[in-house]
Amino acid sequence: MKMITIERCCDVSVGHRVYKHEGKCAHLHGHNLRVCFTVAGKMDEVGRVLDFAVVKQKLCGWVDREYDHKFLIFQDDPLAEKLKAIDPEGVVVVPFNPTIENIARHLGETIAPKELEGTECDCVEVRVEETRRNFATWRKTAR
Repeated sequence: MKMITIERCCDVSVGHRVYKHEGKCAHLHGHNLRVCFTVAGKMDEVGRVLDFAVVKQKLCGWVDREYDHKFLIFQDDPLAEKLKAIDPEGVVVVPFNPTIENIARHLGETIAPKELEGTECDCVEVRVEETRRNFATWRKTAR
């Protein structure tokens, strides 16, 4: 079966700290992330998988609201409570160590299915670029 996909990217500024990292990433720091969502589905009568504006609103909109100019910290990190107390609106405590791999997986497995509910489309890939040279890709696997 052939599949056609569309891809929409969004750019956000995010701070994080990789808990238990053995190098520089253990420090508080940030990145300008590019998050790209690949969406698959049947083409509609217009000839689209899904209007790009819908992907922008549902997926990129979620990333913008929840992550842009926020600091992501793992719930098990000993600094989580202290940072959240300092900046309750700007610090987001997440249930995973905020590596780009885990961010991509969380967006693909948890966020995208909820946000795309009712569209008859699936998010089949999420790519998170930390820099122009470093990125992680989550891909949906067949059941």
